[in-house]
Amino acid sequence: MDHQNGSLLITINGLRQGYRRRTVFDDLHLTVERGVTGILGPNGAGKTTLLRTLATVTPPQAGTVTVAGHDVGTARGTRAARRRIGFLPQDFRYLPSFTVREFVSYCAWLRGVPRRSLPGPVNDAIEAVGLTEAARLRLRQLSGGMLRRCGIAQAIVGDPDVVLLDEPTAGLDPLQRVEFRALIRRLGTSAAVIISTHLVEDVAAACDRVHVLADGRLRFSGTPDELSAAAAPDAVGDSPMERGYATVLGRSVAA
Repeated sequence: MDHQNGSLLITINGLRQGYRRRTVFDDLHLTVERGVTGILGPNGAGKTTLLRTLATVTPPQAGTVTVAGHDVGTARGTRAARRRIGFLPQDFRYLPSFTVREFVSYCAWLRGVPRRSLPGPVNDAIEAVGLTEAARLRLRQLSGGMLRRCGIAQAIVGDPDVVLLDEPTAGLDPLQRVEFRALIRRLGTSAAVIISTHLVEDVAAACDRVHVLADGRLRFSGTPDELSAAAAPDAVGDSPMERGYATVLGRSVAA
């Protein structure tokens, strides 16, 4: 695995990003190290926009974004970064006629894994998400949860340095979610894994760091324990972390 030296894999300085006339971020600063990082925030907070920017789907409007040592504001840097990034978008698109193995192989090839080296990494990724027995099934035959697991497999195949997962547990049953959390904890030992979600319990169970976005601004950065400790005495929520999250969002509304 050819990971860059050191643990810092993503650096964002002064990012401005948006669509048409709507500005989502203005002067966003953020760093992400190796490990598992959760991005929490309400709908419209900018979570998906942030992941699409890091995945090089949407170029930065201003500021600098460096992923795995490459400036994604340049064409050359974007091409180099894409070989080091695994991405599961929220609106996961797939090729219905491909089998699971064919699709994961194709995604690995797109990332630059040499064709002769494909079988091992592809089998490892399929096994990691529990789809070995379904590897020969065509994607149109899969249930929603199995499709989501196939999407996770294509994001992790080939050991990318940066793994970006947008709402990755959507469609997974409770046992599959527990298995997924264990998987990303393993991935976080060698890669920077970013999970964008609205499920606080996934972040509490799997993440080393958490960032809270609201109204396109970074409202909190710290550990899950620190977010739990930020809870106001009268905050709503079923767990300390949910109460801390609600408190941070309350502050953002008042700010």
